[in-house]
Amino acid sequence: MSDKNTRGRASKVDLLPPDIKTRLAMMLRDKMFSQAEILEEINDLIRDCGLPDDMRLSKTGLNRYASRMEKMGARIRQSREIAEVWTKQFGEMPQSDIGKTLMELVKQIAFDTSMYLGDQQNGVSAKDLSLLSAAVQRLEQAESLSFKREQAIRQETIKRAAEAVEQAGKQANLSINDVSEMIKAVYGLNS
Repeated sequence: MSDKNTRGRASKVDLLPPDIKTRLAMMLRDKMFSQAEILEEINDLIRDCGLPDDMRLSKTGLNRYASRMEKMGARIRQSREIAEVWTKQFGEMPQSDIGKTLMELVKQIAFDTSMYLGDQQNGVSAKDLSLLSAAVQRLEQAESLSFKREQAIRQETIKRAAEAVEQAGKQANLSINDVSEMIKAVYGLNS
């Protein structure tokens, strides 16, 4: 049977009742069971549940599913390792730098995803393009909000510094001109 005829069709494993799928996943993760033992137990559970014989798993079907789960597990493990490295790095970074770094990582993921989707034989589906566009738009909005927040914090800090300079100048009995010059320096208005 060609790949075109099976694309999009649920596998036998996907059609299993949740309790049997859970048992299958647990046995695959356990590594204590051979695939032959797993196949026998799962097919016994299928029969015991009264499901039709055509729902029973084949060796190749189980192997395909196990391979798919192993690949997914490998990706999850790799993601955790990368996250651990970045988490250690983030611990040494100021909060605003963490946000900027995360934005760059998400941009890279969006770019990689768009390249991957563009390389697909049938091109990018309208749904995938719409989802990617929405993600990029939300990313840009978040970046803009972050920039505005950072600007507001800077302005508030400058304002408080100017107020502190003014108060200190008055307490030190400095002339109004000297205090004014110091406030201008805080605002960056001195030439």
